[in-house]
Amino acid sequence: MTLNQLEYFCAVCRYHSITRAANELYVSQPTISVAIRNLENEFHIRLFNHGKNQLALTPEGEAFYKKADQLLHYSQDLYSEFSLTARGNESIRLGIPPILSTVFFPEIMLAFQEKTHIPLQLFEYGSVRACKMVESEELDLAIANLDFYNVDKFHYQVMKTDSHVYCVSKTNPLAKRDSITFEMLADQPSILFNTDSVQNRTIMSRFHAAEITPNIIMYSSQISTARKYILEDIAGAFFYSSVPLSCDDIIKIPIEPEITSRIGIIWKKGVYVRDSVTRFIEFAKTYQL
Repeated sequence: MTLNQLEYFCAVCRYHSITRAANELYVSQPTISVAIRNLENEFHIRLFNHGKNQLALTPEGEAFYKKADQLLHYSQDLYSEFSLTARGNESIRLGIPPILSTVFFPEIMLAFQEKTHIPLQLFEYGSVRACKMVESEELDLAIANLDFYNVDKFHYQVMKTDSHVYCVSKTNPLAKRDSITFEMLADQPSILFNTDSVQNRTIMSRFHAAEITPNIIMYSSQISTARKYILEDIAGAFFYSSVPLSCDDIIKIPIEPEITSRIGIIWKKGVYVRDSVTRFIEFAKTYQL
């Protein structure tokens, strides 16, 4: 059981719909369905009755929802109460997409804390959702793909420019190619980041521009999951070129024409920025990736 699974389950309970919950949380419907199924398997209970155009909690589901909702509120209170360290430094609430965390963390976090002793409170969200949470001041900062349409609503600092690649098993026929086009991927089973990522929107816009309906079999933020599908030659996956896949049997193929993205840190305009947050921003500007 994870807090994310409980959050997805409680959202479905509130909205009485997996579709609405997925839209509100900026994740795919299969992600929520899998989370609920995993909870049911773990606790050996049935949480929902599925009727025609209707989703209703079972009696066990109602009892589970009350406890899950209490646990989520308790976890939020726990974060709030213990966000100060013995030194009196208020923690920085930092959002970061799971995929980008493999590029930026833990090195930057450890280096910053070693230099300043200011704690970082990390939240894993896709770039789209993380930026909305910065705007609503639920997060102080976010490391994100900066290529979203309203980025100028925020202050931001570019930390890295990265290119997109398509990854396949070395046994896949595409592995022999020096580059790949979207036309070549029309029928290729593929994996994309979750729907709350800017990368997802960037790739999908390229498919649409080429008038291609892609064969997307999974939306995921977990490298280990995508890597397993790639190695079994079930699907290929779009990644940033700098994401470490830690496997010699996976081939990264450059996309033609090249797609690059700016990766950086964003914070809200027009609000007071605490000293600890300012120190992280200044540190990030000089940190060498």
